[in-house]
Amino acid sequence: MTRAAELAIYGPGQSAGRPTLAEAQQYCRRLAQTHYENFTVASWLLPRELRLHFYNVYAYCRWADDLADETGNAIESLCLLDWWEEQLQDCYQGRASHPVFVALSDTIEKYSIPAEPFANLLIAFRQDQHVRRYETFGDLAGYCRSSADPVGRLVLYLGRSHTPENAQLSDSVCTGLQLANFCQDVARDFSRDRIYLPQETWRVCGYTTAMFQGREFNSAFRHAMTIEVDRAEAHLQAGWPLVDRVPRELKLDIALFIEGGLSILAAIRRIDYNVWSKRPTLSRFEKLKLTAATWLRAKRDMADGARS
Repeated sequence: MTRAAELAIYGPGQSAGRPTLAEAQQYCRRLAQTHYENFTVASWLLPRELRLHFYNVYAYCRWADDLADETGNAIESLCLLDWWEEQLQDCYQGRASHPVFVALSDTIEKYSIPAEPFANLLIAFRQDQHVRRYETFGDLAGYCRSSADPVGRLVLYLGRSHTPENAQLSDSVCTGLQLANFCQDVARDFSRDRIYLPQETWRVCGYTTAMFQGREFNSAFRHAMTIEVDRAEAHLQAGWPLVDRVPRELKLDIALFIEGGLSILAAIRRIDYNVWSKRPTLSRFEKLKLTAATWLRAKRDMADGARS
């Protein structure tokens, strides 16, 4: 079902009726599994009980993302995002009626999740409606604090491991993943008139607006991409200590987040940074190999820890 069709049922002014908790959970599960390729967090590595709550969190993020990107009209998107935030506020006041929030209210209560990370994501989605360029990395990092970092903090709450130290490490991982995605999607983003890499980097490397318009691959582009790929890698690498600080049930997924991001960066390097000609991705087989290698390494580390 398209988001437009869902809005006709569950959107502003509609009265589809409040679903039961089981119906709402089933709705979120179906939504997450339908978009599985974009949702590796609730992998089969997670315990079944925890997976259910990841689905609920994902459904919130999926809806917000679609409200921001699928209308084709910035004013309409902003109105819908305001409505979504009102639904969030109703959820925290015990008045949830939308299936996502009926399911999410159970997750929020069970894991004592504050509203802030959910609300912060909406800041980024609103920003996307009017900001299409970022002058400095500081500007871009500010965007990542709203667009990516709240997701990691929600994961920490689900793992009952949210501390200031863990949040800082999680932010590094999530920002690194977001930067890797920006490097991967230069062509796709530019087709939507968005550039999610710092303008200062392009200028220093001599890559001009005219070159962007022509999607030109040259030494200046390669130099700029090298800087940004290295920056993304540094953020991901800095977050590795988080793996040893979270409960066992989260270790493999967080390790996979990091390894997945690093693998995308490696794929960009393998094509000599020419993301204009090809979007670097991981095949299903490569993902399976990555999962198996991460699982085996984690098992060895746990065995070594038990012996010591």
